[in-house]
Amino acid sequence: MYKFDHTFSDLAKFDKFFVGADKYFAQAQKTADLLANTAAAAGYPPFNLKKTDENTYVVEMAVAGFGKQDIEMTLEDNKLVINGKSSIDSDNAQFLHKGISDRAFTRTFTLADNVVVNNAAMVNGLLKIWLEHIIPEDKKPKKIEIQADEATPSSTKKITKE
Repeated sequence: MYKFDHTFSDLAKFDKFFVGADKYFAQAQKTADLLANTAAAAGYPPFNLKKTDENTYVVEMAVAGFGKQDIEMTLEDNKLVINGKSSIDSDNAQFLHKGISDRAFTRTFTLADNVVVNNAAMVNGLLKIWLEHIIPEDKKPKKIEIQADEATPSSTKKITKE
């Protein structure tokens, strides 16, 4: 069986036609490494991503057993990083069944350039994060008036005050 032991960045060095694409290969490698390292914890904690309006969203993350003092959120370079570390000391307890996980976690969400975090709150064991996609004025749709046949660029006259 063939073992593939090269990275995406090795492929970028291989062919002269990959000039300038090295940053894309580096990002692909970073993503592949992240997926490989977090495969076991990929589903923890579970979350919902809801679209609540045309440009607003809510991330709901199930964080039972965590208080707001146990969770830290940071936003840097369009990455929303949520870290959780439970302050409940259950090392000395004897569980007959332990179905509620209280292990530390890190969740990262990559946000688009114009998405801002409006608010975050703990509601009934859910961490809710409200996001909004703000569209700049120059990117919003504009209505353009259609002029009559007589008004062509060469026949329009500037109106000046006398």
